This record gives sequence, C-alpha cells and structure tokens, in this order.
Amino acid sequence: MRLNVFTDYCLRTLMYVALSDGELTTRGDIASAYDISDNHLMKVVNWLAREGYIQTVRGKGGGMQLAREASAISIGEIVRACESTSALVECFDPENNCCRITPVCRLKGVFAEAMEAMYRTLDQYTLADLLIKPRPLAAMLHIA
Repeated sequence: MRLNVFTDYCLRTLMYVALSDGELTTRGDIASAYDISDNHLMKVVNWLAREGYIQTVRGKGGGMQLAREASAISIGEIVRACESTSALVECFDPENNCCRITPVCRLKGVFAEAMEAMYRTLDQYTLADLLIKPRPLAAMLHIA
C-alpha cells in the first residue's frame, strides 16, 4: 500500500506546524524545509484549513498554526480523509470497476482487511505522538 503525495504532504505540514509551537509558519518555510514545491503546498494548506486542522492568517506577517492541540489530531483520521478518493484496487471503486472476476474474487476482502488493520494502527497515534522527541526533527527542519 502506498499513500498519495497529498497525504504525505498533509502529514509533513502538520508535523512542521506543530513543531513551530504556536508561532505562525508560512508555506515557504515548509517548502524550504522539506525541499518541496510551494505550489503543491497551496492545495494542502487550503485543505488543512478547510478541514479545521490549521488556522491561517493572511497578509504580511501571516502564516498558519494548528487549530487544535496536536494530541487531538488522529493520524488515522487524516489518512482516511486524504485517501478517501483513492481506491486501493479497481474493485473498491464501484463506478469504475471493470474487473471481470469481482463477483468471485476474494482478493477484495483480503485488501479490505489489510486496510482496516492499517487504519486501526494509525488510529492509535496522534500528531503529538510523532513529536515526542521534537528537538532532532526541529533541528533537521531548521526550526528554532
């Protein structure tokens, strides 16, 4: 199983913003720290703000910060929301499923079970759990 880039960037953005400890952070800061495109982050930041994970402040001196405590942000919840439109296999998407063996195939059930196990594991962790020892990560990302 592989997470899409959007999910990866959402998680990394939240980690960076949480490490900033309430200080406003910009997309440019995050793009520079991870060496990723600021344009890609625009969609990520808009989605995170719309979903209530971050708050944004516009204008000069603006930026973003967490909208709720890191301990209240479930990794499983974020991954589910980000991956909701990505079917793991064709038969998970009833509108576009053209697989001939779907009616008798047991693989769909196996994959569904595997995904549920993955989400059960991710549900056990919050954003705060990813930042238990923040100093090495903050140093690597050049966060004061």
